[in-house]
Amino acid sequence: MKKFRFTLEKLKDFRGQELDRQKNALSALQAELRRINESAEELRRKVAVESAQLTAVCASGATASDIAMRKRYIVTLQQEIHMKEQQALAKQQEIEKQLDAVVEATKDVKTLEKLEEKQLEEYKSLETKENEQFIEEFVSGQTVRAGSR
Repeated sequence: MKKFRFTLEKLKDFRGQELDRQKNALSALQAELRRINESAEELRRKVAVESAQLTAVCASGATASDIAMRKRYIVTLQQEIHMKEQQALAKQQEIEKQLDAVVEATKDVKTLEKLEEKQLEEYKSLETKENEQFIEEFVSGQTVRAGSR
C-alpha cells in the first residue's frame, strides 16, 4: 500500500502560515499598546514632578508669569496623556479584532488537523484490512499447497 498523504496538505500548510501571520500581527499590536502605555506613564511621572515643582515655586514666591508658564506646561502634558489614552483605547480595539482573526485562523487549522486525523485513521484501517487479506491469502495458499502434496 502506498504511503499516507493528506489530500489537503497544501491547504493545511497555507492555513498554518496564515495563522502565524495573524499571530505576528497580534504580537505587533500588543507591542504598540505597551509602548503607548509606557509613554503615557512617563508623561504621568512628568506631571507629578512638574506639579511638585510648581507647588515648591509657588511656596517660594515666584512671579505670576513663571507660575502661568508652568501650569500651561502641566496642562499640555495632561492633554498628551489624554491623547495617549485615546490611542491606547483604539489600539485595544484593534487588538480585539486581531484576536478574533487569530481565533478564526486557529479554528481553520484545527479543522484541517482533525480531517487529517480522520483520513489517517481510515488509511490505517484500510492498511490493516489489506494486511489481514494478504495473510489470509498466504495461509490459504499454503493450505492448498500442503493438500496437493
